Amino acid sequence: MVQVRIGVQYTPKELVIETSLSADEVERALAEALAAEHGVLALHDQRGGRVLIPADRIGYLEIGEENNRKVGFGSM
Repeated sequence: MVQVRIGVQYTPKELVIETSLSADEVERALAEALAAEHGVLALHDQRGGRVLIPADRIGYLEIGEENNRKVGFGSM
């Protein structure tokens, strides 16, 4: 799971999405969206929602580190 921060042009707030995609998959999806004439970046979040952003409106995209959440008790 990675956290993705997306800055959209002409929008003061950034979008923050947690997705089950790997960092490489997110980067590949961005490259494909930017390469298409009227490309759209589509990402699925952890809760089953979808975020669609026109590629020509993306100001920046920051991909956080991949992390595997651990649940439960363990010894330290």
